[in-house]
Amino acid sequence: MYDIVAVGELLIDFTPGRETKEGTVLFERNPGGAPGNVLAIAAKLGKKTALISKVGEDPFGNFLKEVMNSVNIETKGLVQTKEANTTLAFVHLDKKGDRSFSFYRKPGADMLLEESEVDVELIKNCRIFHFGTVSMTHQPSRNATLFAVRTARDNGAIISFDPNLRPPLWDSMEDAKSMIEEGLKYTHILKVSGEELEFITGTSKLEEGTQLIRSKYGIPVILVTLGPSGCFYRIGHHSGYLSTYDVKTIDTTGAGDAFLGAFLSRVIESGKDLEAFDKDEIEDMIDFANAAGSLTTTRKGAIPAMPGLEEILACQKNNPKLLSTLA
Repeated sequence: MYDIVAVGELLIDFTPGRETKEGTVLFERNPGGAPGNVLAIAAKLGKKTALISKVGEDPFGNFLKEVMNSVNIETKGLVQTKEANTTLAFVHLDKKGDRSFSFYRKPGADMLLEESEVDVELIKNCRIFHFGTVSMTHQPSRNATLFAVRTARDNGAIISFDPNLRPPLWDSMEDAKSMIEEGLKYTHILKVSGEELEFITGTSKLEEGTQLIRSKYGIPVILVTLGPSGCFYRIGHHSGYLSTYDVKTIDTTGAGDAFLGAFLSRVIESGKDLEAFDKDEIEDMIDFANAAGSLTTTRKGAIPAMPGLEEILACQKNNPKLLSTLA
């Protein structure tokens, strides 16, 4: 039995590295893609994980498969193709470490995952199934993703969803919203950013927006990650806000994925029904996830930056919390 299985994009993040003496910025090759990032920290925390995805039969695809294996993510659901190259994303960082992206994906191999290529046995044997919308931007991976999600739901898995909205990848924002709404129908654990919450609900008010989603879709766990402002949650009958940790941020790539992977790991460890957590248990789990997300921002890249258990516990013990007007 797998703890977490995910479907979605696996790609190369080229992140800015050092500058040459002539002023040329060098880009570093890093494994990327939100589903793999979520699995990477879960695997580092001792969970059994597997990824369903598609990469090119090229040096980048081979590299990604090697990395997945090296961090103990099962790759028997990873398909390679000669029909398209592995997707590339160039990450641009501002002075605060916040990101913007340029994608080379017309098409990328991840978009070509077919429903028939989805490893159903992996899905039937997992506790939590995770997905996002990057694999839903185009066919055939859209149908493959929804097939995987429905299969997981029908087989009793907890469904985790992070829309991970990337506007440049969509033909229209109406299509993006439609696919997010389709994903919400199956979701038990939702992780969104403040911007994504507003995109889905039309309001930037955290209490109101999360209540709208809960009322419409009945989602038990809603987590709104707010970067340095922490996390707002609505879980069962409880809602609240937790500030995050004060660290030296250099690159926010993968921070939300680390947060979610750490949170899902704690859900698995609890063995509890999602509606059964009391407020103290919820906030303990989110505080752990906040520390994981914070630590990831202190290093470049995503998968290489994922912290382990001892680092997370040390951050909780030793680092001060950031102050926020949301508290």
